[in-house]
Amino acid sequence: MHELSRQLQVELGERSYPILIGPGLLTQQDLSPYVSGQQVMIVTNESIAPLYLQQTVERFPGKTVDTVVLPDGEQFKNWETLNLVFDALLEKQHTRKTTLVALGGGVVGDMTGFAAACYQRGVAFIQIPTTLLSQVDSSVGGKTGINHPLGKNMVGAFHQPEVVLIDTATLESLPPREVAAGMAEVIKYGLIRDAGFFAWLESAIDDLMALQPEALVEAIYRSCACKAEVVAEDEREGGLRAILNLGHTFGHAIETYTGYGTWLHGEAVASGMLMAADLSVRLGWLTDADRLRAVRLLRRAGLPEGAPEGMTPDDFLRLMAVDKKNIDGRLRLVLMRALGDAVVTAEAPAEQLLATLHAFCKP
Repeated sequence: MHELSRQLQVELGERSYPILIGPGLLTQQDLSPYVSGQQVMIVTNESIAPLYLQQTVERFPGKTVDTVVLPDGEQFKNWETLNLVFDALLEKQHTRKTTLVALGGGVVGDMTGFAAACYQRGVAFIQIPTTLLSQVDSSVGGKTGINHPLGKNMVGAFHQPEVVLIDTATLESLPPREVAAGMAEVIKYGLIRDAGFFAWLESAIDDLMALQPEALVEAIYRSCACKAEVVAEDEREGGLRAILNLGHTFGHAIETYTGYGTWLHGEAVASGMLMAADLSVRLGWLTDADRLRAVRLLRRAGLPEGAPEGMTPDDFLRLMAVDKKNIDGRLRLVLMRALGDAVVTAEAPAEQLLATLHAFCKP
């Protein structure tokens, strides 16, 4: 293990699991102890396979390892692509004792986890996230699923992994735009639950954008620790866990409007978090000074600040109406009372929400 490596535990009783974080883990860590049977199926995509597939196969000494390579992109997060995983499992005669391994970003992780939840009514799986966004968000907490043309992540299951292995060195192969998109989710944790972490990010953001290893391990560890705490308290999003969706109701509307993959998930969430901050100021909850701190930090990470060209307030309202957080027809939003203090509310007056949407939509 590298001297920078860290480890933490997601506490979920008999479904608890470790998160291993550090540079170079994908060339060092033996993962066979996390596989109870003999069969392993690694699921990855066309972009990641040439970079990391072979070394991942080597992480399972003594096991029978098969692989399936999916097309790359959010637009392939659907039933048709998911069936490629089931086809491979059945063709290779994988049993109920198999372990699926998700090697890639959030799309691969979500689909592999969903395939594991469904195959023979549930098999084990391991998360090896290779993007910053998947390392700090989608790989932790057991949310799996695919998109539907009418809404993002509308079909899925809760299914926890056996272990999450985060090799921070994989981030060096990411384009800057992907790093920025992931940083939106890192910044989110400071905004919703940890004002001290937000202040640390303000001082460390340049090192993080330059992929400085020590800063990366610290940011990913603190992000995962925050998510692990929330998931341990509310695994299936009955209440508290919904705060992890700051900016996501607005952001998912952007992704659905523009077509999956046009805006990266983190880009849409960044814009959505600024909308949530704006609305929080209008409600008298958040100070404008704190809103400006959020604007400045997201700007330094190179993230968008407005809505997509041509998207109207009516487009937002129509698409936000199908959000999973809504209950009994009421729009529930995650807003902020202060930096580090998020709240889920259905009480935002329609006229204030409209004012925010008009402020962000280009005429």
